[in-house]
Amino acid sequence: MTTARIDEDRETLVISGSGPRPSAGSLSGARAGVTATITGGGKTWKATLPLRTSRWGGAELPLPAGEYRLEIEGADLSGVALADTMLPILRVTVDGGAVTIAPPIDPVYETGEGQSTLEERYAAEGGGTENAVFFESFYGQVAGCNPRAIDRVLAQRAPAVTRYWAVSDLSVEVPEGAVPVVEGSPEWWRARGASRMLIVNDWLRRRFSRKPGQRVLQTWHGTPLKRLALHRPGFDPRRMAAVIKESRRWDVLLAQNLYAERVLRKAYAFFGKPIWVEGYPRNDVLVGGDEAAVRAALGIGEDERVLLYAPTWRDDRTEMVDFVDAELLARQTDSVVLVRGHSRTLKPGQDRTGARVIDVTGYPETARLLLVADALITDYSSVMFDFSVTGKPMYFLVPDLEHYRGELRGFYFDLAERAPGPLLSTQDELVAALAADTVAEYADRYEAWRAQFNRRDDGHAAERVVSRILDQGWLTP
Repeated sequence: MTTARIDEDRETLVISGSGPRPSAGSLSGARAGVTATITGGGKTWKATLPLRTSRWGGAELPLPAGEYRLEIEGADLSGVALADTMLPILRVTVDGGAVTIAPPIDPVYETGEGQSTLEERYAAEGGGTENAVFFESFYGQVAGCNPRAIDRVLAQRAPAVTRYWAVSDLSVEVPEGAVPVVEGSPEWWRARGASRMLIVNDWLRRRFSRKPGQRVLQTWHGTPLKRLALHRPGFDPRRMAAVIKESRRWDVLLAQNLYAERVLRKAYAFFGKPIWVEGYPRNDVLVGGDEAAVRAALGIGEDERVLLYAPTWRDDRTEMVDFVDAELLARQTDSVVLVRGHSRTLKPGQDRTGARVIDVTGYPETARLLLVADALITDYSSVMFDFSVTGKPMYFLVPDLEHYRGELRGFYFDLAERAPGPLLSTQDELVAALAADTVAEYADRYEAWRAQFNRRDDGHAAERVVSRILDQGWLTP
């Protein structure tokens, strides 16, 4: 008979059985996995699986929420069962070879009634009085982007400020000294209402009730090439109403450059309120950042060539586009290939694997990946406006250009006319372009691009933003 239990002290899942000792065991999910330590022998054996893991050289954190496959070589797991078991770091359910990892939220709060109770309490109570910031990046899936860069400077200049970070689960690594609050938990609702400031990079989504004196800084998450919000194709009154309702929640909007200021103001009908054009805080690290430390954390050799493939998401599919065979590209170019899916493909997608391929979709800071990349391969992603800070070559793999431009989203300007690198349709064309030196060919375009989009990306954007926050008196240092 094979059984499962949780060792709460060691934070492990323990599978025990009788018969020959298994040679291996594992717990495998879409974005993370762990291997078992097998002990015992003779009549009984035990497989111990940690419920924490370290990714990209970082701290050991709880496994991400999701579905996992439990495999113990030679063992029959069909009768193994473990009811929903709560730990401080996560919840575990085992049903045969299927394991479900969930955030550590009491199930009573996950019901419709439970969430309604928390929402009603949040809406009815006062708030906005705690000298604290509630940070959220990409709906809590990572703790990165502009909010993280602002957090870094705020922690130095205003140590009295409490920094809460909304996270989808405790696998999300938050900055040192910050307090993670799991979305939907009572702590999340309390921190959201109590904080004097919210700094977010996307929509607030769940019911937001502004408290007296509370301020919202919307950093957004990229200079737009593709049309967004009110400018998206097709007339949809409900979408338009939602856009206007959302933008009215913001007190300040952050823009990377003057072009983005104009587009964002109109796309979100953000009239009568300030837009701070200060460059992007997330790009500060691209000016004098420690490339060697990032390479070491990712296990990349000092002299290895690094290609970063970072496409945007598609409105008509949930997972990352598959226009690149990453393992083949690594062989064709003698490079390490970093694969970075869009935040919207983090949960539904699965890590790409292969020799000299590293899937960094869940890596907290895209800018650090840009720092180590020798070249960027993208399509319509706003990452193009960030990577140009480095001056390194870009390649645009766009086999669906006509569909995307003409039907799916549309552009604010003609990418083909202004792109600071070649537009390509196939992987073979990409490999040929990477082998050829295209830098000189696109030098004038690149210079014009940087002059328009990167004037304020000087390594001090976060300092300027934090100075403006403190000068407004929104937080107390």
